[in-house]
Parts: sequence; C-alpha cells; structure tokens
Amino acid sequence: MTQSPAHGSTWSLSDSTEGQDRAGTDSSNPELLRLIVEQIQQRSRLTFAEFMELALYHPDQGYYVRRASKIGATGDFFTSPHLGADFGEMLAEQFVQMWEILGQPQPFTLVEMGAGQGLLASDILRYLSQRYPDCARSLQYCVVEKVATLIAAQKRQLMPWIDQGLAIQWTSLEALAEAPIVGCFFSNELIDAFPVHQIQFQAGQLQEIYVGWQDSHFLEIVDQPSTPDLVTYFDRLGIDITHPDYADGYRSEVNLLALDWMKAVAAGLQRGYVLTIDYGYPASRYYSRTRSQGTLQCYYQHSHHNDPYQYVGKQDITAHVNFTALEMQGQQVGLQTIGVTQQAMFLMALGLGDRIANLGQSTAEAPQDINVLLRRRDALHSLINPMGLGNFGVLVQSKGLTESEKQHALMGLTIPDRIF
Repeated sequence: MTQSPAHGSTWSLSDSTEGQDRAGTDSSNPELLRLIVEQIQQRSRLTFAEFMELALYHPDQGYYVRRASKIGATGDFFTSPHLGADFGEMLAEQFVQMWEILGQPQPFTLVEMGAGQGLLASDILRYLSQRYPDCARSLQYCVVEKVATLIAAQKRQLMPWIDQGLAIQWTSLEALAEAPIVGCFFSNELIDAFPVHQIQFQAGQLQEIYVGWQDSHFLEIVDQPSTPDLVTYFDRLGIDITHPDYADGYRSEVNLLALDWMKAVAAGLQRGYVLTIDYGYPASRYYSRTRSQGTLQCYYQHSHHNDPYQYVGKQDITAHVNFTALEMQGQQVGLQTIGVTQQAMFLMALGLGDRIANLGQSTAEAPQDINVLLRRRDALHSLINPMGLGNFGVLVQSKGLTESEKQHALMGLTIPDRIF
C-alpha cells in the first residue's frame, strides 16, 4: 500500500474554515467537508467513487443539492438545452418518428433520466404540443431524478404542461422495471456525473486509488482493488493492462455504476429505444496508452481543472463516458445497438442545417432583429462545434422491435454512423 498527496494540490480543513482559497474566494463547503472527513475517519479511507458520491450527491450538502441554480450561462457549466429550445425541438422530431415506427402506441412513454432544471423537458413538451398534438396526447412523460432540489426545480419548470393536463410523473428505474414501458429512455450529460472508481496500473497490476485524510489534508492511497469487478471490467473490454506500453503510474477511471444503470434501463424497457448523449470515447481511445492521467475534470465558474479536492461541494466533478462499455453491457442485458455517432451529425440529420439556413433568410428579411438572430445562430453553431458539444457521442439502442420496425432507419442516424 502506498500513500501520496492528493494530485494537483492538497486541501486542508483549515483552508476551508478560513473560507478562502488560493484565488481569495469561497472554498469548500465546510459542513460537507466535515461530513466527508468523518466518513474517512470512521472507515480509514473511501474509494474515490464514495468520495465523489458524497461531494456531488450528499442529500443535504452535495453539489447538485446546494448548487442546482449554478448550472447555466452564469453558473459553473452549461449544457445543450441552455443554448435555446432548438436542441429539445430536434430531439422531439426524433421522438415523433420513434412513436410512428412503434405504431403510435397509447401511451408512448418518454423517460428522461437526469432532467436537470427541466429545461429540456419543457422544450420537448412545448414543441410536441404545438407541432404534433396527436403524439402529445399519446405521451406519458416520466422523469427519473435522485436530487430533491432538482425535482422541485423541474416541477416549477413543467407546471404549465401539468396544468394543461399532460401526463408527467416522477418515478424511479426500479418502479419502471415492474411495468416496462413502450417508448424511449433518454439522457443528456447524465453518465459523466456518475461517481467513478479511480485506478492505477503498476507493474502490470491493477490498483485502486482511495481517499484518505491525514494532518488536515486529503491524501491518495494506492492499494488493492475494492472489488474484483474492476479487473473484470478490463477483461471484458479486452484491455491488456500488463502490456509494457502502459507505464507504471498510468491512471484512469472505471464507471461501474454506468453498467448497473444500463441494466436497470433495459429492465424498464419492453419495446422501444434508449438514447444516450454524453461526452466520451470508445474504449480504445479512453484507455489509450497516451492518455495516462485519465479524463477526470472539475468545473467551477466556467473554468475547469483536474483537482477534485478543492471547492468540495462547490464544483462539479465529471469523467468521460466509455461508450464501448455501454454498448457491451447493453448487449448483455438485451439491448441492440442501432448506431453510434456524434451530436453534430445527429442534429444535422434532424434538421439543424435547415434551421441555420433559414436564419440567414430571416436576417435578410428582418434586419431590425439581426442581433437576436445572430445570437441564435451562434447557439446553433455551438451545438455542432467539433471542439465542444458537437463532438459528444450519441448512442442509440433498441429492444423488442419487430423485424418490420427494425427496417426503419432513425432520422438522427441517416448521416453515416460509426464515425465516433
């Protein structure tokens, strides 16, 4: 067993109680920091996944509980729905086609997992109500969310649609498994926020990185894996951790919760689709021998760094998604991969290019509104920016489709897949 200071920096309890960080602003949430330290002292150490779970999801003090309002243009980070209604409207076009392929079922159930502040749901419901009322009347919209403060924000955002009589409910994957749905499970930037194990390769052996506390500082402890599932994970992917090109000290992440999540999603789907949008890589790129420090990133006030031990409870902590692992797990639990592509290609196939072209015509016809139109054009370009959101992965899987239903190509995948 080896111990080392927390990578990036050390972080002490006194730093937090003084209320200042190196930039002179508020540092960690002191109450959450104490709760985490208590857990470490009771158990001697935590896996990084346990540390990340507390930092993000502690029911009273976690980042997503206390900082839900800090997501967006003026917060710590933003997602595609924060750029306007277009993202949700184009997803709605895809959902309408899914409804038609499935024979216009009653009900047609959309399950949004991790709905944030409810912006995406609101955009989808508005568009369906206005453009596809028959589909809207067939719709049952389910939200799966674990954070109480986010559920409250979602209910406020969606109240107009609830008042209109649309079928909207909050539920769990476990409840949906008891009565599997016909429709589509979908998520946008959800899996990257699942707590991950951090691992290290040393002398051809897999070791795990734990979080300890000593002399008022976090420290990292490298020891044997907490579960054999970590070794099995790489065996399933065909990643040879004994290969000499993996230098000693190579570190990365393993998202075991994503595998459990995929199993639960498959159990809740009787017939239909699973649509997953997130940033990540196939396994060959994720565990490239040149990516020696993994993908872990922290977001605080629209800046990012790789030190999870500062701003504890006040910053987002994420890791990229291993899309190969999601595909393989899906196949094992009864899902079939339809396509894997990039967000830019997916949205272009759903009509984003036409929207950009129409904006050019609108600018010529109504120059007095040019500033509004230019802002919207910039937002649309951001959705397909190859250096940002446009490079996100889009994974589409299915379950229970008839042979006839399988013959229908989804619109979002009509631009060549497997480019991701």
